[in-house]
Amino acid sequence: MSIEVGSKLQGKVTGITNFGAFVELPGGSTGLVHISEVADNYVKDINDHLKVGDQVEVKVINVEKDGKIGLSIKKAVDRPDRPERPARPDRPDRPYSQRPRGGGRGNDTRNVRPENFESKMAKFLKDSEDRLSTLKRATESKRGGRGARRG
Repeated sequence: MSIEVGSKLQGKVTGITNFGAFVELPGGSTGLVHISEVADNYVKDINDHLKVGDQVEVKVINVEKDGKIGLSIKKAVDRPDRPERPARPDRPDRPYSQRPRGGGRGNDTRNVRPENFESKMAKFLKDSEDRLSTLKRATESKRGGRGARRG
């Protein structure tokens, strides 16, 4: 019997490792159910979900050229289709300056106008020059220290 991707088969768990479970398929071939494909929720210990000898329904998710077969238990379970989400309500487009902004304790920004790029850049340059001049003063005073002036 040839194993085809997408087919659902009954199998028997023949071995369990910390990364998954080996399942014997009809025809004698063996595939691996990776631990992430055992259940929809997080599986910390595969032994909580499977035991050697369990009969499981699996879905073939891949067959590699070297013969390795990837299986999934969680994809073998038929679930009803999820209902579509309702469409988001249309919101009127508002200019950026009139959009509500993060408020919180002490952040009343309703009467604050956003800064334009030029004012932000001017503020940055002024702060940068102030820091640079402070740094220059500190390094110039250190250069002449410790006995540099000998007379």
